[in-house]
Amino acid sequence: MSQRKELDGSAVLTMLTLCLIWGMQQSLLKLTAPDMAPVMQIALRSGVAALLVGLFMVWKNEPVSVTGSTWRPGWLAGMLFAFEFLLVGEGLRHTTASHTAVFLYTAPIFAALGLHLKLPAERLNRLQWSGIALAFAGIVVTFLWRGAPTGTAGEATNMLLGDSLALLGGMAWGATTVVIRCSSLAHASASQSLLYQLLSAFVVLLLAALMTGQATVRWTPWVWGNLVFQSVVVSFASFLVWFWLLRHYLASRLGAFSFITPLFGVAFGVWLLNESLEPNFLVGAVLVLAGVIMVNSRGWVKPGFLSRYRSG
Repeated sequence: MSQRKELDGSAVLTMLTLCLIWGMQQSLLKLTAPDMAPVMQIALRSGVAALLVGLFMVWKNEPVSVTGSTWRPGWLAGMLFAFEFLLVGEGLRHTTASHTAVFLYTAPIFAALGLHLKLPAERLNRLQWSGIALAFAGIVVTFLWRGAPTGTAGEATNMLLGDSLALLGGMAWGATTVVIRCSSLAHASASQSLLYQLLSAFVVLLLAALMTGQATVRWTPWVWGNLVFQSVVVSFASFLVWFWLLRHYLASRLGAFSFITPLFGVAFGVWLLNESLEPNFLVGAVLVLAGVIMVNSRGWVKPGFLSRYRSG
């Protein structure tokens, strides 16, 4: 494989497009929620995307199997992935898409903590520990400094519940990353890992939708369009493009761009859903995103600067 290179104009434009797509998905899930519950939407999109990934693997002459040497960590990662999106789907019923986008993207914080414990090469330095502290301070500000409620007490409680579920979704996403990095999945193809996750999400979330009475669908043009977009563009094409970028460009530079995603998520929530942004949420979100950037600074902060923050 050729050496990975710095980002060029094409890679920057591609990453911005991916961040826009990923940031849009929560708002679209909530926009079409009256006609199809978010949990049901994610279940169906995962099933369609799993089929597309399987066909892609056949086209690439990759073995399509979920019972080989990677089955234990594969299904564990899949269940964590399914749990993440179950939490996201339920969270969107109670809180805004803007809040969900920010809290879900705390995942790198939890992944960094897990990898710090599991892999010596991933031990955190002082700058990264400072980032974790800053991110958690942002979470505290967002949850505790809420001021006077703008709606009823029930609405405030609902939003707090939704925010908590989205944050737990970020934890589950971080745990998924740890499983993939610390198991035989680290040497499996990206398609194989993605297939485990999509199949698990399809089965678990479909069962959850059926058991909780959220499987009723009103097939409107908006629902059809959103399902096609979520299945083909978000869950299939965008991840394949992302994996292609990782094979050709420096991962640390790509990771720095991915932090734009929650900003797009907030923007789409305000634009598409007319969501209001509370002062405490804005302050907390800035702290969280700044902390996430600091945690992921390894590899793209200047070495001379970073050396002053080594953990000893």
